[in-house]
Amino acid sequence: MYSCKQNYINGQWVDSEGGRAFQSINPATEEACTDVILGTKADVEKAVAAARAAFDANYGMSKDDRLAMLQRIAGEYQKRIPDIAKAISTEMGCPISLSSTAQAGSGMGHFGAAIEAYKGFELVEQVGKNKVLLEPIGVVALITPWNWPMNQICAKVAPALAAGNAVILKPSEETPTSAQIFAEILDAAGVSAGLFNLIQGDGPEVGEALAAHDDIDMVSFTGSTRAGVLVAKAAADSVKRVHQELGGKSPAIVLEGTPLDVALPGVLGGLMMNSGQSCVAPTRILVHESQHDEALKTIAGVMNAKKVGDPMQEGDHIGPVVNRSQFEKIQGLIQDGIDSGATLACGGTGRPDGIEKGFFVKPTCFGNVSNDMRIAREEIFGPVVVVIPYKDDEEAIRIANDTPYGLGAYIAGNPEHANKFVPRLRAGTVYVNSGGLDFNCPFGGYKKSGNGREFGKFGLEEFMEKKSVVGG
Repeated sequence: MYSCKQNYINGQWVDSEGGRAFQSINPATEEACTDVILGTKADVEKAVAAARAAFDANYGMSKDDRLAMLQRIAGEYQKRIPDIAKAISTEMGCPISLSSTAQAGSGMGHFGAAIEAYKGFELVEQVGKNKVLLEPIGVVALITPWNWPMNQICAKVAPALAAGNAVILKPSEETPTSAQIFAEILDAAGVSAGLFNLIQGDGPEVGEALAAHDDIDMVSFTGSTRAGVLVAKAAADSVKRVHQELGGKSPAIVLEGTPLDVALPGVLGGLMMNSGQSCVAPTRILVHESQHDEALKTIAGVMNAKKVGDPMQEGDHIGPVVNRSQFEKIQGLIQDGIDSGATLACGGTGRPDGIEKGFFVKPTCFGNVSNDMRIAREEIFGPVVVVIPYKDDEEAIRIANDTPYGLGAYIAGNPEHANKFVPRLRAGTVYVNSGGLDFNCPFGGYKKSGNGREFGKFGLEEFMEKKSVVGG
C-alpha cells in the first residue's frame, strides 16, 4: 500500500490543514492501493505564499544556474524511473512494459527538450531601436491528469521552472504516488524551497482554489473539456492566463486505395496503447466506402488478437481502464452504439472472457457509423474505435472536422495526396503516416481541445510574459 498523506510545501513535507482521507483503487484488482490525504484551501494558501516568496527570492537566478537545476532534476529522475513505473501501473493500470518506457520515459524526454530549448532561447529581442524582454509570469498552478501522469507533469514543470516561475502542482487524486516521487526527485535535486510545491487534492477543493486565487498568475490545466471549462470560469475573476489541453476525438483518414493491412495496424496501435486512455488517440477511422467492409475485417482481426491482462506483467497486452466510473461510462457508450444500429465488428459490453474482476474493457470496433452517433461524437476514453465510410476527399475532410474537438488528426496513405489535406484539417497536430510525439514540436488543440501549446521552446514561451522596452 502506497501512502501520500503529506504535501510538499516550501521544501518540506507537511501535514494537510483539515484534509480528508481518500483511497486510490488499483483498477486491476479493485482493491485500495494508496492512502491519500486530499488537501484544502488552507493548504493552497500556504503553497501560494511559499511560491510567491520563492519567486521573488530566485528572480535573478542566472541562465546557467537554471540549466544546472534542470540537469540535476533530470539526473535524479533517471534514478527513480522503476519506482515511477510501478506506481503508474498500480494506480492507473498501464502495463508495466509501457509504464517503464513511454510513461516514465516521457519525463526524461520533456526535461531533455526543455534543457535544449532553453540553451538556445533568447530572452531579449532587439526590435529596431527598442527591445522586447521575455520574463517569467510568476506563480503558476499546474493541474495534471491521471492518464499520462509523468508526461503531463514534466511537460509543464520543466518549462515553467526554466522560464523562471515558481510552481504549485496538483496531480490527479487517482495517481498521487508518481507525483509524490516527483516531488522527492526535486527535493533530492536541491531545487530551492518554494520554487516547487505539491498539493494532493481533488478538483472541486484544491483545483478550484488554485484557479481562483488572486496571487496565482497562471493556470496550466490538462484534463477533460468539462473540467477545463470549470477551471476557466474559476479563474475568470482574477483575469489570469489559463492554458488548457483538453479532450479529443481524433479522426484517422485512410486515403482511398491505401492497403489496409499496412495502414490500420499502426492506427489501432495508437488507439489501444494505454487502453485507449489518450486524448489524442485516433478514435474515428474514416475509410472510403469501397473499403469499409474490408476495414472491419482487418480491424476485428487486430483487436481480437490484442490480449488484455495483468498490468504488472511484462508484455504488449493492454490493462484495465482507470476506475469503475470510467468503466461504466464506456460500457454505456458501447451499448448505445449497439442500440443506435452501428455494426459491432468485435468486442462489446462486459469484461473480456476469463476475467472476473477489474475494470477491463473488450477492445471494441463499430462499423457503419454515422458521424452524428454518440459513439462518434463523445470522447469514450477506452479501447473503442468507430469506422465511418466516406465517398470522396471532400466528405472525408468535412467529417474529420465535424467535431467539437481539434487535438489531433491522422492521415494514412500517399504522402503527396495526404499533404493536400493538412492545411484543411482543424487540429493542433496532423500525423501523416505517423503517430509519435515530437517533444520539440508544439502540442495542443483547436476548438474545445483547448488553447496554448506545450513542448520545447513553444512550452517555454507559454510560461513567459513579453515586455516592450521603448527607448532607454
